[in-house]
Amino acid sequence: MPLEIEILTLFPEMLAGPLAASIPARIQDEGLATVRVHDLREWGLGRHRSVDDAPYGGGAGMVLRPEPVAAALAALRRPDSMVILFDAAGEPFRHRRAEDLAARSHLVLVCPRYEGVDERIRGMVDLELSIGDFVLTGGELPALVVCDAILRLLPGAIEPGSLIDESFTSGLLEYPQYTRPAVFEGTGVPEILTSGDHGAVRRWRLRESLRRTLERRPDLLEGRPHSPEEARLLDEVIEERASGEVHESIGGPPLDQAAHP
Repeated sequence: MPLEIEILTLFPEMLAGPLAASIPARIQDEGLATVRVHDLREWGLGRHRSVDDAPYGGGAGMVLRPEPVAAALAALRRPDSMVILFDAAGEPFRHRRAEDLAARSHLVLVCPRYEGVDERIRGMVDLELSIGDFVLTGGELPALVVCDAILRLLPGAIEPGSLIDESFTSGLLEYPQYTRPAVFEGTGVPEILTSGDHGAVRRWRLRESLRRTLERRPDLLEGRPHSPEEARLLDEVIEERASGEVHESIGGPPLDQAAHP
């Protein structure tokens, strides 16, 4: 059964373009998923379809009222739904959560606006998500980020091999990638990548994944179990860093050692 995603927003036009282009568009065209965008004002109050009001106790800004959200969820929610509210204080969005959501059948994404949401709205949702430690003007951009991360994981969405070694799939950052030309502005491609030795290439990629993760996101290595091969390669990388050894993984070998087509 194709994944169905409902997005509740006050600004549908912010979502239309990105969802109608590139991989998200193709995934929908092929019937792998359906994404529907709903204007929250359809459930607004009164003649002006009001969705917000001033906060009790005073303060700047407006707060999203609970009634429109409750009415929208009453219309859209199903027994198999997971309802998600985007909020700066929510669970940090990670790859594992993307995998979990991609395996669901029906998602309802609530995009807040203004100063915040009435606290009672939180009791209507199953999960609160944040895409980072910063504040945005609304939940539309997080909704697009989450949709993109989810849709590309659906079976048949993209070539399966493209997902295997991606950053975070194995808990590590992805290894460096190279393509033509073999030499660019005096910097070449690591020779091992053109050696034809698939075992050596695999080991190089694993080593460089470990190196890049150690250098850029060491937190990902904390508490992560390692295979004997990973542990050995990680020890080698740590020893190289301690000794100050320069490795060809960053920028490839100099010109006279570069791989040639």
